[in-house]
Formats: sequence, structure tokens, C-alpha cells
Amino acid sequence: MTVVVRETRETTIRCELLRGTGTAVVATGEPFLDHMLVTFARYSGLDVKIQAKGDLPHHLIEDVAICVGAAVAEVLPATAARYGDRTIPMDDALVHCALDLGGRPFYRGPLPSPLYDHWMRSFSDSARATLHLRALRGRDRHHVVEAAFKALGLAMRDAFVDTGAVFSTKGGVALRIEEKE
Repeated sequence: MTVVVRETRETTIRCELLRGTGTAVVATGEPFLDHMLVTFARYSGLDVKIQAKGDLPHHLIEDVAICVGAAVAEVLPATAARYGDRTIPMDDALVHCALDLGGRPFYRGPLPSPLYDHWMRSFSDSARATLHLRALRGRDRHHVVEAAFKALGLAMRDAFVDTGAVFSTKGGVALRIEEKE
């Protein structure tokens, strides 16, 4: 299990994450964010426990995304498949997600909700993931955003498959930061 704690003047976040069955215990004080995090856990197959509070929805949503992304980066197996690609229909919405958990952050959206578009960008940066989301259709913002979280979750499930091999022509990549006094 990976535990990520983030404390600022604006937010306090505790995120526990491990590969599991997709169970979630989430309490952020933002009902729609809670719903999206439970959806993400269910579809990704990751067990998530999040306790969070914040001064503004923007700060809370962003900081939760940072913590979830950092936790994902920590629990990813070195021999994971890395890639996932899913398209989800949800009522009027149709959303495509293409994902690479290979260590290079990049996000391309947008989603029709600035707050949740920002969640995806912050998640991508902290997970060190390349994430492309395309809202192909949809008038109802709730449906589009929820379809995006479902597509991300299923793409994550695919990317987390442990293949037993490193999926990179570079082989294993090590990045070390050394402090000098």
C-alpha cells in the first residue's frame, strides 16, 4: 500500500492506494468528486481510501488529483504493460482515453468542466503519465466527466497488467536525485 499525505494552508489530503479489487472509501466533502473517485477506483481495480478537506473546491480537487497521481506512480509495477486505451459510452456522452504510464507527463483534453479538466492534468503530471482524453460526444457535463473517469479507470486497469517484461526499448529507466552538501 502506498500512502500519500499532502498538507497546505488550503488542504489536507490523505490518500491510500493499492492494487486490489476496486473498493473505495472516499470523503472529500465534495459529493461529485467523491462519486468520480469511487468510479475511478471501481473501473481501475485499485483500492482507494481518501480523506480530504479544503477551503475551495478548486484547491481540493487539484490536491486530491496530485495525491492520487503520486500514489499511482508509486504502485505501478516496473513490468506493467504501461498502455491502456478505452472508449466509454454513457448516455449522450462518448469519451475516449489513451494512456501511457511510461514516466512522461503530458495531458491533452479538454473536458467540458474546467475543474475536472484540471483534475486530469494534475493527475497526469503527478502520475507521470501521458493522458489523452477526447470527449467525442455529449451535452450533459456530468455524463462526459463520468465517462472520462470510467475510461481512465479501464485504461489504467489495462496499463497495470504485470507482463513480466519491461515495455520500453530503453529497458528499465532509473532516475536518481542526489543531494550535494
